[in-house]
Amino acid sequence: MKLIQKLIDELLKNVREYITDEKGISEIEESIAYARERGIEVRHYDDSPFLLHSYRTAIIMTELHSDVLAIVSSLVWWLPIYSDNTTFEDLENKFGVEVAEISKSLSKTASLRLKDNLENSAINLRKILVGLSTDVRVIIIKLASRLDNLRNVYNKPSERQKEKCLETENVLIPIAHRLGINYIKSELEDLCLKYLHPDAYNEILDQLEVSYEILNKYIEIMKSELSEMMEREGISFRIKGRVKSVHSLYEKLSKGKRWKDIYDILALRIIVQKESECYLAIGLIHSKYRPIPKRFKDYIAQPKENMYQSLHTGVIGPSGKVFEIQIRTEEMDEIAECGIASHWSYKEHGTKAIQSLMEQKLELFRETMEATEKQDDDEVESKFKEVFSSNMVYVFTPAGEVIELPEGSTPVDLAYKIHSHIGDTMVGALVNGEIVPIDYQLKNDDIVKINTNESSTPNREWLKFVKTSQARNRIKSYHSKQDREEYKEIGLDLLNKEFKRRKLSVNETLNKEKLDKVIKELKLADMDELALSIGSLKYTAKYITNLLTEEEHDSTASVIEKISTSSNSLKDENYMNDIIVQGCDNIVVTIANCCKPVYGDDIIGYITKGNGITVHKSTCENLENMDERFIDVSWNEASSREYLAKVTIHTKNIGNNILDIVTKSSQRNLYIESIVTREHKDNIDYEVLIKVKNASQLRQFIIDVEGLDYVTGVESK
Repeated sequence: MKLIQKLIDELLKNVREYITDEKGISEIEESIAYARERGIEVRHYDDSPFLLHSYRTAIIMTELHSDVLAIVSSLVWWLPIYSDNTTFEDLENKFGVEVAEISKSLSKTASLRLKDNLENSAINLRKILVGLSTDVRVIIIKLASRLDNLRNVYNKPSERQKEKCLETENVLIPIAHRLGINYIKSELEDLCLKYLHPDAYNEILDQLEVSYEILNKYIEIMKSELSEMMEREGISFRIKGRVKSVHSLYEKLSKGKRWKDIYDILALRIIVQKESECYLAIGLIHSKYRPIPKRFKDYIAQPKENMYQSLHTGVIGPSGKVFEIQIRTEEMDEIAECGIASHWSYKEHGTKAIQSLMEQKLELFRETMEATEKQDDDEVESKFKEVFSSNMVYVFTPAGEVIELPEGSTPVDLAYKIHSHIGDTMVGALVNGEIVPIDYQLKNDDIVKINTNESSTPNREWLKFVKTSQARNRIKSYHSKQDREEYKEIGLDLLNKEFKRRKLSVNETLNKEKLDKVIKELKLADMDELALSIGSLKYTAKYITNLLTEEEHDSTASVIEKISTSSNSLKDENYMNDIIVQGCDNIVVTIANCCKPVYGDDIIGYITKGNGITVHKSTCENLENMDERFIDVSWNEASSREYLAKVTIHTKNIGNNILDIVTKSSQRNLYIESIVTREHKDNIDYEVLIKVKNASQLRQFIIDVEGLDYVTGVESK
């Protein structure tokens, strides 16, 4: 009971430091009492009173200067889930609709778990995001709650601890970073490192402890020199000195840096009252200490996308030690530490610029959440990692605008980030005044100029290297429209060829009555869609012609005769007039499905009991497993038959591969009977059955297909 009262006292003390509205304070006091009355018996995972966790979470919320509504919600949201005497309706009646809605959203995330390497991790991730997206206060409470849980509840080694840390790393820390809540993000990173990689954590801690006294000595000397300089100029200020966090040091060491090469381990932050004093202070510092080249950054004039504002510099300080120095105002410091959590405070009291920045950040968060809802499960995780990645680069436009992009982004990604039309018409880029390839990976502080040409269009090859989903989706969308037109042209061409083959009149066959009947039967919209369905291989030209001429066809298979059929479903045909069997006449001859020889291939016959002769390529692997019932066969040179050849095309998973394959066959007047698509993780295989007259035609088709950039190999069996 003493501990509970101590937490209540600390909570109310923090509240009164920044909330002046007595009505608001009264609401918080009421929610404290309500939670205590309704939830005193509820136990947490470690068997401690859940109330302790609730009060500690609310204290963290006050450290973020959260509003009354958020603090009340953090105190009572859990009651409908874990106690048997409170419902969401009770919360709505007692504290209002918003508190009840926030509580419902938090309840959606309470039982969800994101484990490592689970097949359904993307689905769980989506559910978590949906639960968090209704009100940004939900994510702030979730972050505060997780911070307390890792500090006090899941602080003993266990499978549950590992699970919570993985979820924190994969979901919550990236969101905290994106929303600029550095105060929580930094400690969560350190705690996850401590629990998931204890050896590495302790090794860094030991290194710090060995040199801690010396490092602090240098920090105090530097603070003293800076203070004297600032006081002399009459600047009101305060200085924070710190050694870099364990996690930030771990990241540097993980990238191959040695301990002695981490120069910015010493950090100072100068907090002033006015923006103009930031620039005055940086001038004073650079006049006294030698600045390190390329370490000065002005994030005041050009804030980061997570609203962060500050001046950064690196200087050589006392005894030749390298110091990282940040200079900002009180307002900037609170936003840097609390990010979006400061929104409600600055909505009331902040400058218009800060308010605008806050609103933009909130809108970005909402849009991102909505975007993930519209994507397939297998796209959610990659989209999430892109948008919420902590590995970002910051580049400049020639006008001085700072653009944030995921690490590995290219000028094409930047072009689409600026505007879709800029991306569509891009023809090249200058980086720092130099021409670069468009797949150049942008680096921090690059100044990038995008060159455009109104007659230019997006290149499908860009899909091989673009990093952002915005660029990828726009390029795909453009080519999807282009492909649609090409499919229609191919469809009409295939239909015309089928008409010519059958010596049919186009005008008679495509009369309005017949056309309308077929379009209605296939549930298509119009002639364009019919042509599209043929060109995209949904239906064969042969099948559509049968419908138009009302030749007999299997009505139950009317919408089944699609080109994507297995070769095994094709009926065997008698090739007795096309293949000469030594010493035999009038015998049934079939072509082996396993290797599908075509005119010109070396062949051999195999005598099958009761089924005549089956003809194989002489190189067919299956011949090794057969007995000696072989017979000499040869091609009849007088034959004009077309043969089905089976070709397997291996491709990278980019572009509209089927369209290109069909185009290659159409250019040589070859007819594709079927295409079966087999998708793998990073590649797609296409099993193509194509009609050819001889091996030479087949070889030419294979050579054509091998010339496509994304084709990695072609096999003919």
